Amino acid sequence: MDVPRMLVQYRYHITIAIAFSLSLSLLLYAPPRIMIILAYFWPLIASTTVFLAAIIALGGVSKFSTEGHGHGEKAGEGLLDYVTGMPEHTEEARNF
Repeated sequence: MDVPRMLVQYRYHITIAIAFSLSLSLLLYAPPRIMIILAYFWPLIASTTVFLAAIIALGGVSKFSTEGHGHGEKAGEGLLDYVTGMPEHTEEARNF
């Protein structure tokens, strides 16, 4: 077996494997620890939690359900008609 010839044949594969392993080891070594990230973002996490709890407590979850939209249409159907350009009352518009 001619080892140098095989190394030359697979030189791109070897180079990519070395570059990938070096970048992976750098990514595992370089990032900050999880406690540092939590210490930095704790005010944002806490305020978001309080805000969502206030919405659920004051507004109630029942308003977000798909029942009771008045005209018997599904939730978001009117918005989809508006986005697609289909007017809601096409028959009334044709009569005028």
